[in-house]
Amino acid sequence: MSDIDNNNLENTTNNGEYGADQIQILEGLEAVRRRPGMYIGSTSARGLHHLVYEIVDNAVDEALAGYCTTIDVTINPDNSITVIDDGRGIPVDINKKKGISSVEVVFTILHAGGKFGGGGYKVSGGLHGVGASVVNALSEWLEVIVEKEGRKYFQRYEKGKATERLKDIGSSDRRGTTVTFLPDKSIFEETVYDYSTLKQRLREMAFLTKGLKIILNDRREGIEQTKEFHYEGGIKEYVQYLNRSQVSLYPEIIYCEGQKGNVYVEVAMQHNDGYNESCYSFVNNITTPEGGTHYTGFKNALTKAFNDYARNMKLWKEKKKNLSGADSR
Repeated sequence: MSDIDNNNLENTTNNGEYGADQIQILEGLEAVRRRPGMYIGSTSARGLHHLVYEIVDNAVDEALAGYCTTIDVTINPDNSITVIDDGRGIPVDINKKKGISSVEVVFTILHAGGKFGGGGYKVSGGLHGVGASVVNALSEWLEVIVEKEGRKYFQRYEKGKATERLKDIGSSDRRGTTVTFLPDKSIFEETVYDYSTLKQRLREMAFLTKGLKIILNDRREGIEQTKEFHYEGGIKEYVQYLNRSQVSLYPEIIYCEGQKGNVYVEVAMQHNDGYNESCYSFVNNITTPEGGTHYTGFKNALTKAFNDYARNMKLWKEKKKNLSGADSR
C-alpha cells in the first residue's frame, strides 16, 4: 500500500470516525429493541396488537398439529396480556448447543424454534422462529409457565433478558404453555389494547382452524367482557359469516378439500346477489392479501369448471365464447 493510501486510511479512521471501533455488534435481542419495525412492522397500535398474534400463532400451530383444543387470551387490568393453551408445552430440557433450557432458547434467541423442518411442525405460521423472542424483546417483562409430564416450570424475563434460570415450581395435572407479557412503554407509541381489534383477528383464527376454541377476556375495570369463538364447520361457517348481510343465491355452501403430496387445500364458497367479488386466501392460516399461486389456481379452476359444465350440458351454442373468470365468480 502506498504512503498516500496509508494517509487516506488513517484520515478515514481517525477523522472520519469510520474505523473498526465504529462497527457495532448488537448482542442477543438488542437488535430487535433498536429496530422493532423490522420485526413487527411498526411501533404503533398495529405493532402492539401484533405481539398478541405472535404468541397466539404459536398456540394455533399446536392446534394444527393436533395437540391443542383451547386458547385463552386475556387483557389484564394493567394492560398486560396472558395467553394460555393446552398444547404439548414448550420443551424444558437443556439445549445441548446453547447449554440453557429450550424454553430460554425460544424466548431469547432469534430464529430458534420447531418450524424449520426438524419435524416439530408440519404446518406453522407466525414469524418462524422469531415470534416469541421478539415479543420478549419488546416487553418490559415476560413470564412463561410450562406444564407437562406432571410438573410446572417457570421463568421470568425483563427487556428480553432472563432474570433467572427455568425452575420447577411444583406438580401439575394439566399440560400447555402460559405466556404473560407487558409491552414496553419506551418502545410503543401506545400500550392500550383495543378489544375489538383483537376480537376480529381471533375470530378469523378460529374460523380457519375448525374445532379450535379461542376465548378472549377483558379484565380491565369497567369494560369487563368475554367472547368465545368455536366453529366446528371451519371455513364453511366463515363464508356464512361473511355472507350474513347478503342474500345468498342458494342455501348450501359449496365446500371441498383435498391433499396432493404434502399440500392440503380447503375451499368454501357461496354466491350472493351482490356485484362485488370477495375472495379471501390464506396459507398456513396467514392471510395472503396479494394472492398467490393458490389463489390463481382456484380462480382458473373455477372458471374452467363453469365453462366445461356449460359446454357439456349444451347451455349455449357451440360458437359462443366462454365465460370470463370475472363472470363465473
